[in-house]
Amino acid sequence: SAHQQTLTSGILQVVSIGIWCKRMLLAARIYSPMALLVICLGATSGFAEELKGQVVAIADGDTFTLLVDKLQHKIRLAEIDAPERAQPWGQRAKQALAEKIFQQNVLVQITGRDRYGRVLGRVFLAQRDVNRELVDEGHAWAYRQYLADQNFLVGENRAREQQLGLWAATNPVAPWDWRRGEREVKFQNTPLVAASLQCGSKRYCREMESCNEARFYLLTCGATRLDGDGDGVPCEKLCQ
Repeated sequence: SAHQQTLTSGILQVVSIGIWCKRMLLAARIYSPMALLVICLGATSGFAEELKGQVVAIADGDTFTLLVDKLQHKIRLAEIDAPERAQPWGQRAKQALAEKIFQQNVLVQITGRDRYGRVLGRVFLAQRDVNRELVDEGHAWAYRQYLADQNFLVGENRAREQQLGLWAATNPVAPWDWRRGEREVKFQNTPLVAASLQCGSKRYCREMESCNEARFYLLTCGATRLDGDGDGVPCEKLCQ
């Protein structure tokens, strides 16, 4: 019934807000508790918003630029994660998104913003759910860490069984694992400059003046709070 559909939509919206706030909580080491509360409460007012405009650029398989009334918005497709451009199938995923929406007028149902300030949303071209299509056709993974709609997993499993898109390869690597590996290589190859540093009372990312200092406190001083997600990279806003 219409009432049930409205209720279901409302529940998914609340779940999406909760997931988004959880992301901010992981980064809470750079916000005060009061700032975090303001961010999460403020998010609820924007989750019902929409953007309508023309797609003017495709960055990769899950990110594009939307032109709305002469203003450009960077859009990150919510709940999916496409291979990085340097990954196998990365360029094919970008091409697939471009073939669907480049220079088309689309509707973006906003679900939040990521830590880079990009708009997160479900993208629709007429009645087509672009996010779902990319997963169903094997161009993207269901982004488990930020998943609200479990149907993405159904589509991913079907694409995997049929060996569609990226699933035709043997043991494809999830984009989040690929990025973690890239960061680990980068940090392994970046020497830590510790000559002018010493352990003190600093414990939070907001107190760090540089990525090098954050790494020093994590590796030398044992300030594990700086690495909230345990990937070995402290203060990810500083150490992108």
